Amino acid sequence: MKKVLAERLKKCRKERGFTQSQVAIYCDITEKAYQNYEFMTREPKLEILVRIADLYGVSLDYLVGRE
Repeated sequence: MKKVLAERLKKCRKERGFTQSQVAIYCDITEKAYQNYEFMTREPKLEILVRIADLYGVSLDYLVGRE
């Protein structure tokens, strides 16, 4: 699941033309924290994952690979 989440975070961000910094600002986290999610070194808390899903206009199920 961690790998799928990381891949989809990166894919969604690039498709929508956001930088990691922009996503981090929207989610009220540091850019490094967001980078950790895309590099699979950490998993976001549910609250942050919901914000990311809202920003990208996708479901939580999609982000974690449960389409």
